[in-house]
Amino acid sequence: MSGPLLVVLALLSAVAPFATDMYLPSFTELAADLHTGASSVQLTLTTFLIGLAAGQLVIGPLSDRYGRRGPLLVATAAVTVAGALCALAPNIWMLVVMRFVQGFAGSAGIVIGRAVAADRTSGPAAAKVFALLASIASIGGIAPVVAPLAGGALAGTAGWRGVFWVLTGISALMLFGSLFVVPESLPKAQRHAGGLAETGRVMRRLFADRSYVGHTFAFALGFAGLMGYISASPFVVENVLGLSTTAYTLDFAVNACGMVISGLVNSCLVGRFSPDVLLRAGQAAALFFSALLLALLAAGLPAVAVLPALFGLACSLTFVLGNASALAVGRAPYAAGTAAAVMGALQFGLGAVVSPLVGLGGEHTGLPMGVTLLTAALLGIGARLLTRGAAPVAAPDSEAALAEHTAVRG
Repeated sequence: MSGPLLVVLALLSAVAPFATDMYLPSFTELAADLHTGASSVQLTLTTFLIGLAAGQLVIGPLSDRYGRRGPLLVATAAVTVAGALCALAPNIWMLVVMRFVQGFAGSAGIVIGRAVAADRTSGPAAAKVFALLASIASIGGIAPVVAPLAGGALAGTAGWRGVFWVLTGISALMLFGSLFVVPESLPKAQRHAGGLAETGRVMRRLFADRSYVGHTFAFALGFAGLMGYISASPFVVENVLGLSTTAYTLDFAVNACGMVISGLVNSCLVGRFSPDVLLRAGQAAALFFSALLLALLAAGLPAVAVLPALFGLACSLTFVLGNASALAVGRAPYAAGTAAAVMGALQFGLGAVVSPLVGLGGEHTGLPMGVTLLTAALLGIGARLLTRGAAPVAAPDSEAALAEHTAVRG
């Protein structure tokens, strides 16, 4: 897989986090300008996230039926148009609807990006590509910090509408990249026919495959750990450990760089070790550092002891995300789009659940974060153990063979 294609696929998956967070500093101005209340403005974020989750479950199967390139181009164009209509919205309800469209169409970058990677690679090569995607896309994890800062700067000069015009420009750039860099990766002979009935059979086969289910949950729980860290770390570092906002931003940047480097290291190791071995190593490291982090926070030790544990945890999660996603999607070469869609929906679903959990104890304790991260690590290992003894992957050549295989596995 070429470098430009890899970069475009990673950037496609990073648009959604920025569309989520960049306009947050503009909420007050937006409410005043559109003469509405805070709850209505918050609804624009809720509908975007609903669209992001639902869109993957629709666009993934569609890409298995019609190919990758067509749905990606249509969806990316829709994101661009929706962004412009958000910027021009005359009232809050227009903005709410367009944010749903923006999230729904924007999910194509996530799900089709993974499907294209699965189409063009397999085995250790796929694990290497997914590791690189995870390391590059992990920059998207900085979005909760970088996007609001950028959005705040933009809001101060161009207002909330200016923020959406910038998002529209980013979407247009992604449309340009999709048009000229991303090829069609799914031959017509390998596409599905049969509509919802065929999608239902594919779903049943996926959920009957213990290896797919186990690796998908391992990936989603690894992402849940990452979201727990991102959501709670500002309060833990600043309120519990007593560091400044500038110090937190610097620490976050160091950890993000560590994730990128660990992803590159993981991709280099794939040729020498199997993705399963590297996944187990990543999960073991995540378990160790999350347990260490909980113990350090419980003991009330200072930042000099806690921050290295956070760094180690962040780096270990890259090994989990890259290898688990490759192993999961690799189980379904016959339906990579649907497999990636299920994985993505579960990923964001668990991430949404974890984010409020880490703050249950308030802003002045890190124990909920430590407990949540340790629980996610333990459950992730449990999910991987489900894959033991799973049957080898097979790719039926026809709809009838798929139905027969599903019946046998069931």
